[in-house]
Amino acid sequence: MDNGQKPNVVVIGGGTGMPVLLRGLKDLPIDLTALVTVADDGGSTGQLRNQMSIPAPGDIRNVIAALSDAEPMLLELFQHRFAVGNGLSGHSMGNLLLAAMTSVTGNFFTGIQEISRVLNVKGEIYPISNDSMSLHAKMDDGTVVSGESNIPLAGKKIERVYLSPQPVQPLPDAVEAIKNADLVVVAPGSLYTSILPNLIIPQIDVALGETKANVVYVCNVMTQEGETTGYTAADHVQAIRGHIGPDCINSIVVHNEPIHKRVREVYAEENAAPVIYDTERLLDMGLEIIESDIIDPSRTTLRHDTQKVAKLLYSMIDNAPG
Repeated sequence: MDNGQKPNVVVIGGGTGMPVLLRGLKDLPIDLTALVTVADDGGSTGQLRNQMSIPAPGDIRNVIAALSDAEPMLLELFQHRFAVGNGLSGHSMGNLLLAAMTSVTGNFFTGIQEISRVLNVKGEIYPISNDSMSLHAKMDDGTVVSGESNIPLAGKKIERVYLSPQPVQPLPDAVEAIKNADLVVVAPGSLYTSILPNLIIPQIDVALGETKANVVYVCNVMTQEGETTGYTAADHVQAIRGHIGPDCINSIVVHNEPIHKRVREVYAEENAAPVIYDTERLLDMGLEIIESDIIDPSRTTLRHDTQKVAKLLYSMIDNAPG
């Protein structure tokens, strides 16, 4: 990194965990890039994807909202979801705008750039691919479940996930962003349906292995039924390495305080439990472990504390190798 130049921080992910990280990072003195999954097939996103043959807009919409400095009312409009019972049933206004802008510009990525400009987004937002794609999971009993929203419902142990149609083409800008990064952050989120769909795309996996940046994984705090039941922190990393190789994750951020009993009870109803971080195994895997109290105490649903995590990640930038 040149003196006087802002460090390049790249965040990869999707789902609910990624916007939480981005909201804290966007106000730091960094050049921020978000690489976002487009394999979602549920709800409004799935309908638009299928009807218009565009990549899934839902996770992109939430990232735009997280990085936007627009007026609150404009953001509320962007995130508005129409009530069930009419022709716009269940659609999000932001998804419709992304679909419309893709139609106007003829390109999904160009559409994102235009809406980002209108909503005064800080940082760059890249879909991991400009292609519409489907996610499939091979289960440990040999069966295959297709569709991001169906995979957690199968109630089976996931062996690996893959994308179709092949070959999936990454967005060249996304590959370049990883290569030029000073820190790469793999966001928390649904391991097999939000995180891995980004990492398994050809050239993305290679770029993660070759980048000089420290690649840090912000580990989930709770397990997720149908995806990571019984998984420890090392199991999460092993799943990532099993898909894209051993050289892709250098560091892991884990929450090191007990989860409040009342919160655990709420999650237990969803068959979710705190992720145990198995220090010995993580160290045996050659990982740097960064442990801290990184949960937002003001919420009954567990969320990473956006400011705490941002500060912690920012402190890691100077430690990036090279």
